[in-house]
Amino acid sequence: MIDRRSARVCWALAVTALLLAQCSSQPAPAPASNANARAALTPVLSVKELMEHIIDPTADWLFDAAVVDVTASGTTTSVPKTDEEWLRVERGAMLLAEASNLLKMPRAMAPPGTAGSLPVTSGEPAPELTPAEIEAKVNANRDLWNTHADELRTVALASLAIVKARNVDGLFQIGSDIDKACENCHLEFWYPGDKEAVLADQKKKVTYGGSTPKSQSPTPKK
Repeated sequence: MIDRRSARVCWALAVTALLLAQCSSQPAPAPASNANARAALTPVLSVKELMEHIIDPTADWLFDAAVVDVTASGTTTSVPKTDEEWLRVERGAMLLAEASNLLKMPRAMAPPGTAGSLPVTSGEPAPELTPAEIEAKVNANRDLWNTHADELRTVALASLAIVKARNVDGLFQIGSDIDKACENCHLEFWYPGDKEAVLADQKKKVTYGGSTPKSQSPTPKK
């Protein structure tokens, strides 16, 4: 004869086993899709606004960090001296590095209704592509666009290392390196018609030692 207590224990064990089997057979919750993750990011600015209001002003903190001013009265060198001045340059490098991720977020090239540049000479093409042409070019070459954004991040992080080391001499190289990273992207997507002429001009420029400067580039177009 089966003991009632033993029967209850067996029944409880059977129910527990059944519940465990059902739990283990339940599928794991599906992870959020990449599409949903991207949908949570809503760009507010166009690329044009991002450049004008965030990237360009931030880059100026680095461009202006070390300046040699030559006048008839003599030469004046301006570099960070106080902790506060160094902190401003450090913030600029950090913001510029993070801004490269903002560039990689798909967004409009310019606000609605923005007109393209006008031809310098009648009958000739405009010096810059229109916002629609730029956007089409970026969408067709998204990997290249992201590569240029990564190049900006690389030089920004290199600038950050220079600032953290309080390397005054390195500050004079920062502006040239950032300028080159920006110009490489501009020549590809903004004014590709100038690319051949600019590259040829870079090859003509030499240092006192007779070699081509590593990071020399023309003044970027605004």
